[in-house]
Amino acid sequence: MKIGFIGLGIMGSRMAANLQKAGHDLVVYNRTASKAQELVSLGARSAESPAEAARGAEVVITMLSTPDVVKQLTEEFLPVMPKGAIWIDISTVNPSFSREMGKLSAGYQIRFVDAPVAGSKVAAENAELLFLAGGKEEELTDMAPLFDIMGKKTLYLGEMGNGTNVKMLINLMLAQSMATFSEAIALGKGMGLAEGQLLNILTATPVVAPVMGLLKERLLDGNFDVNFPLRWIHKDIMLALDTASELSVPMPSLGQTEALYKNAMDSGMGDLDFSAIYKALT
Repeated sequence: MKIGFIGLGIMGSRMAANLQKAGHDLVVYNRTASKAQELVSLGARSAESPAEAARGAEVVITMLSTPDVVKQLTEEFLPVMPKGAIWIDISTVNPSFSREMGKLSAGYQIRFVDAPVAGSKVAAENAELLFLAGGKEEELTDMAPLFDIMGKKTLYLGEMGNGTNVKMLINLMLAQSMATFSEAIALGKGMGLAEGQLLNILTATPVVAPVMGLLKERLLDGNFDVNFPLRWIHKDIMLALDTASELSVPMPSLGQTEALYKNAMDSGMGDLDFSAIYKALT
């Protein structure tokens, strides 16, 4: 299958590599062209523009940073995609934006699927991602083999935008869980308890999110090498707050969490892993 893959960051580069290893005809584009070199060494072709990556492709996959970037690049690639081709947007965006992109795609006779993922850098590399896919049943069925190459499981969530809906809920809970856990550790240290003891005890209790157990050693070592940049989880919090405002759903605790991550960004932690909020709060 001829696939155009646009966006080769931490996650996209690894997902694209798995498609290339599976034998697909891959044309890749990234604004920083050097990020395509490893994929080229595996047999992919590097495009000089989004339009070049998309021209003649049966499927275009985008894994980009923000809705604004996605929207900007659609102006280049949607007009040149073959009619009836599929665009899969794996970017983490707000649900109303996904629905807008679906309508925009339909105007070009392009089929659209929103399929953000749950999982980190290691999961992307090992093809262990969870895909959260929204779209028409026929389109989701057609794309199942690609999801299976890049991930271990796909949840088919029905209508367009539902994949993005669920991803937003996952990321806002991740952000708040990390902040709450960090504050608990900070208070425990203030009580005179040892940090290592706190990490071991709290991560063994059912009230703590399982991801904290996976991060325990990194937190104790002060290792905040990036898997999921803090600035992007802050972006996701802002998208969730925007969506809550659109739906008139009050989110008072999420607003407070946003301020914590914003302060961490202002302290120069934006390019560290999102778990660096632990460093900021403890």
